[in-house]
Amino acid sequence: MVISRAIVMLSLLTIAPLAWTSPQDVEVQAQIQVIHPGAEKVTAHSPSSTVVLWLSGVSQDPEAAIATPPAGHFRMAQKNKGFSPHLLVVPLGSMVEFPNLDHFFHNVFSQFNGKRFDLGLYEAGSTKDVRFDHEGVSYIFCNIHPEMGAVIITLATPYFSVSAGSGHIALHNIPEGTYELHVWAEGADIKLLDALTRRVHITPSQGDLGTIQLVTSDTIPPHKNKFGEDYRPDQPSTY
Repeated sequence: MVISRAIVMLSLLTIAPLAWTSPQDVEVQAQIQVIHPGAEKVTAHSPSSTVVLWLSGVSQDPEAAIATPPAGHFRMAQKNKGFSPHLLVVPLGSMVEFPNLDHFFHNVFSQFNGKRFDLGLYEAGSTKDVRFDHEGVSYIFCNIHPEMGAVIITLATPYFSVSAGSGHIALHNIPEGTYELHVWAEGADIKLLDALTRRVHITPSQGDLGTIQLVTSDTIPPHKNKFGEDYRPDQPSTY
């Protein structure tokens, strides 16, 4: 009986490591190169071209199932006829407050992509909130000041990263599996960004996504106001 128990225990110890084996977390990286219109050659990504890369789950791969990160509370202030910060990446369901820190009126809205809303006209010192419950890229503008623009990217995945000044992007502790790769870049055409979306299989030996080339513009493309019309050049000075 003692020998039999010893054999059973030895067998359990032998197979236990196999039973406890789980997919390894992977360090994923990519290098961004940006082509500016009119440039003579491809140039490395610069801070003027912000790039966000994220990985979303694929339904056919249950091992890569992604738990949506908890919603949070964020802030995008209006100050000196600008938005601060210019870019926010927030979990799905997060609340973003838009305080007016200027001494005149603003009218924050987004009606083109992502979360659609219109906060209406509100005065200095007041704040309005928006819950970002629609996944995607929201372009934020002011209906009074055409020079104001910002971006809020709402994600249902915790696996994202914003490019560094060198153009290097790193995502840490990514579980093995198949994902869908998405890229967004300041000044890049939406159709070109959609064309970069692809499936990637992440393993310890396949964590390098290589070089991703983007074509971007140094200027913010013109946009219409919330009524789909051109901005009037003769806005009241009180605004």
